[in-house]
Order: sequence, then structure tokens, then C-alpha cells
Amino acid sequence: MFMGEYQHSVDAKGRVIIPAKFREQLGDNFIITRGLDQCLFGYTMDEWQKIEEKLKELPVTKKDARAFTRFFFSGATEVELDKQGRVNIPTTLLTHAKLEKECIILGVSNRFEIWAKDAWESYFAESEESFSEIAENLTDFDF
Repeated sequence: MFMGEYQHSVDAKGRVIIPAKFREQLGDNFIITRGLDQCLFGYTMDEWQKIEEKLKELPVTKKDARAFTRFFFSGATEVELDKQGRVNIPTTLLTHAKLEKECIILGVSNRFEIWAKDAWESYFAESEESFSEIAENLTDFDF
């Protein structure tokens, strides 16, 4: 399980250090793709296979299913950790998440997310005011 919040930076070559606690779970290779809310999602190979199977089940006749599948898979790339624990993030993904210098890496259960620092701070500040309301809405899910 991925959890925690870590601050890192993106170097001039588009490389980001993945937190050591995450590297233990990820192995040498894993998947990074476009995430929602203008961040990137990272998955272990096993978790990616589960997601891939679920997305394959979506009906190709549904416009939203086609759009989401395209969005998710077209940005997906298998990355490899270097000896310093860094991954090279493709330019298309850096652009999607507006990653330039400082970033925040979050553990979110079965995935991790990479956010531009200012985008995360803005998102968190906006969401913080409504966390109680969000929690109330989750009662439908036995939370």
C-alpha cells in the first residue's frame, strides 16, 4: 500500500526521485500514466494488469468508455528506476501534470500520484474546506 506525502524535484532531464518506501513496492519497472486532476498516476505492474483487465471490459460502444480508455492508455508508459532511484518521465506526461521543478509525490492506496507542488497545494487548500462534506457523502460506501 502506498501512503504518505513527499516533496521532490524534477531535474532538467525530466527525472524524478521516487521515495524509497515506494521503490520497495514498485520493483525495477512500473507504469506511470496521466491521472485525473492534472497529476500523474503510478502503478505496480501487478496493479496495472488489474486496471487493464477492468478497462478491457468497458463497452467500446460507449463514447465515455472509449474516451477514458484512450486518455488513460495513450499516456501510459513503463518506466525503470535508475541506480539513484529516479525515473525519466516522458515530456507528454510532464506537460499534462505541468511538472517543471518542484513536485509532490503522494501515496494513495494502490497507486501513487505525482503533482506539481503548486497544483497540489491549490487542490488541497480548495478541498480542505469541504473534507467534512466529502466524508459525509462517502457514507453511501460504508466509510
